[in-house]
Amino acid sequence: MSEIAKARAHLHAALQEVTRDLAEYPGPIAGCDAQYTHLLATRTRIRNALTALDGEVFVATPRSLHPGAGVESR
Repeated sequence: MSEIAKARAHLHAALQEVTRDLAEYPGPIAGCDAQYTHLLATRTRIRNALTALDGEVFVATPRSLHPGAGVESR
């Protein structure tokens, strides 16, 4: 198993755990419950990490300094 696959598996497990914790959390008072807000932020960070792992990687080269740039002709 590649290191990326291991990271993806760990992130999926963490996402399941946080989702379970959120589902079992007693009804929060909106805007007043720091622990609930922390769980929401953690879930967002995990989802963002999974998105980053699955996204296409852009590597800048001297001829293409930003995504979507055409090849420079000389």
